Amino acid sequence: MRPLSDIAIIGSGNLAEALAAAVARTEGAKLRIAARNSVRGREIAAKCGAQYVDPQTPLTGAELCIIAVSDAVIESVAEWPGIPAEAIVAHTSGATPLLALPQRFARRGVIYPLQTFTAGRQTDFASIPIFTEGSDELTAEALEAFAQRLSRCTRRADSQSRRMIHLAAVFACNFTNALYGIGARMMERAGFGFDELRPLIAETAAKALAAQNPPEVQTGPAVRGDMASMQRHMELLKQEARLSEIYKLLSDEIWETSKRI
Repeated sequence: MRPLSDIAIIGSGNLAEALAAAVARTEGAKLRIAARNSVRGREIAAKCGAQYVDPQTPLTGAELCIIAVSDAVIESVAEWPGIPAEAIVAHTSGATPLLALPQRFARRGVIYPLQTFTAGRQTDFASIPIFTEGSDELTAEALEAFAQRLSRCTRRADSQSRRMIHLAAVFACNFTNALYGIGARMMERAGFGFDELRPLIAETAAKALAAQNPPEVQTGPAVRGDMASMQRHMELLKQEARLSEIYKLLSDEIWETSKRI
């Protein structure tokens, strides 16, 4: 199978930028960036040595059009008239089904990189797991081969599996980062800052990554059943109903999980 080489990325967000940089590093790729935000689109294109095109400009000859936009606008962006019907059209969402792409495209797919992307941070795309899905076997093979040019870790996952993977990512990434924020606020109340938490966060993450199963290295009062310490914590949170509920729910989860190990 001949590798896909004429690539168009539609979007100008953090994922679009990281994906464009990864595609630009692959041998023989012709890359175009299409985005409503012309300033960001041109900026990404310039960084990657790609061509910026206006969304109204037909992406003639594109073999693969990757819609790298927020989930809420995938379907509307897929209706852009400039996207050729003969191209493989793929979105990058974990939570959005393949069927969200219009049926006028005979070859539809998904290229979902399991990573968080933030402006200004460099990402080693080659180490990111990429989950692919195709509307037919030929398309699935083409997208899998394309993903293998970007990453050492590629897997196929249908829409239902990918939705669960995305949920796992929300717990492991988004919720965890929110808890870091809560911890930072607690440190400020004690008269200190987030810097004092950094070594603890780094060691916790390192242990989880080294473990076969993260609950095996769980520590803290909940896993020990230390009710006295937990009650003192709840006293500190008695004026904050939401945080009290979060504390209780997470403590219950830790305790119940620890009993199953």
